[in-house]
Amino acid sequence: MAIYAIGDVQGCYDDLLKLLDTIAFDPDSDRLWFAGDLVNRGPKSLEVLRFVKSLGDTAVAVLGNHDLHLLAAYDSGIVHKKDTFRPVLEAGDADELIDWLRFRPLFYTDGEFCLLHAGLPPQWGLEEAQKMARLAEGVLQSDDYRQFLGQMYGNQPDRWSKDLEGVPLLRLIVNCFTRMRFVDAEGRLDFENDGPPGSQPGHLMPWFAAPNRRNADLRIVFGHWSQLGYYDGHNCYAIDTGCLWGGQLTALRLGESVERVSIDCPGYRRPGKAYTDARGVL
Repeated sequence: MAIYAIGDVQGCYDDLLKLLDTIAFDPDSDRLWFAGDLVNRGPKSLEVLRFVKSLGDTAVAVLGNHDLHLLAAYDSGIVHKKDTFRPVLEAGDADELIDWLRFRPLFYTDGEFCLLHAGLPPQWGLEEAQKMARLAEGVLQSDDYRQFLGQMYGNQPDRWSKDLEGVPLLRLIVNCFTRMRFVDAEGRLDFENDGPPGSQPGHLMPWFAAPNRRNADLRIVFGHWSQLGYYDGHNCYAIDTGCLWGGQLTALRLGESVERVSIDCPGYRRPGKAYTDARGVL
């Protein structure tokens, strides 16, 4: 059995199928791990959701910021002009797809590798990461999930504290798992800079390079950071290689050693600073 971790698909369904052909994916024996952001900005979010859902236990998909944005849009009916998931909202099986999506985890581990969309604050080890993920997942999977979706957006609080509780705690958890890139020496999240390492102000560093990172012993696979591109270092593997922007879609075969397979993508958006709406969500 082979396990392949796949970077941000973002509605690029045709590229996903091409990648699966390239790795000769066999659903009877192989497993797929999706690093979040199955949807949005690409042309075929509906097809991606239906396909990954149809894989059942053959696939694990963690939630990314665009996936959460879809949940919020489905609840509020508000779709921003750069969002491309309206076909999902208007589909006959929308209720089923949305329910399936909100029951995806924020964090997954098989004991050898960990999968998440964006990052972990330096104060969290494995136990804390699992605990915080379960807390937010429990709310998203509860009957009261709509209330949290309406309070999910925002950049504060931006630093982990044991004193956090309620909605501020949940927002911090979601932002860590789905939005973080750079942090300062105290683990404070930065939401202004999304370029490659070296482009940020001097007091910031990639989250995986933070000093005294308690999760440094974990082998972490993540996406989200297209301008970082493929990265292998600090026991971490970044696999968002910018398919949406005309880069590549990457599958990482996981094992004692890892093997990267990437295909070139035509791109559906011009590269540049990631779009951020008025609430600072994306």
